[in-house]
Amino acid sequence: MEEYNSGDEAVFNADDVNISVKECIEGVIGGADYNQSKVNQWTAGIVQHSLTHLVKQGRPFKYIVNCTIMQKSGAGLHTANSCYWDTAADGSCTVRWENRTMYCVVGVFAVAL
Repeated sequence: MEEYNSGDEAVFNADDVNISVKECIEGVIGGADYNQSKVNQWTAGIVQHSLTHLVKQGRPFKYIVNCTIMQKSGAGLHTANSCYWDTAADGSCTVRWENRTMYCVVGVFAVAL
């Protein structure tokens, strides 16, 4: 098992995660229009790329990533989550991305090892 340094590496940084996940979304979806037949491929790709980027950072966390893609149609989308954990060591963030035809919402949860 890898050894982790204490200090900054052990702190969840939601801003860094937000930037990384948005880059993953852009890399997978790019400028594409909503296409129902590609949504499963896009969500799987976004989750996989996000997890890969997070793990490569080498921080002492277990990660949980979920992704929702919704076509822009005027309908509402409401999501919520709740966690019972160590707020000093664990963290989460929600990344919202959109283009002219769809919304993408990615939730990242980081649980300290």
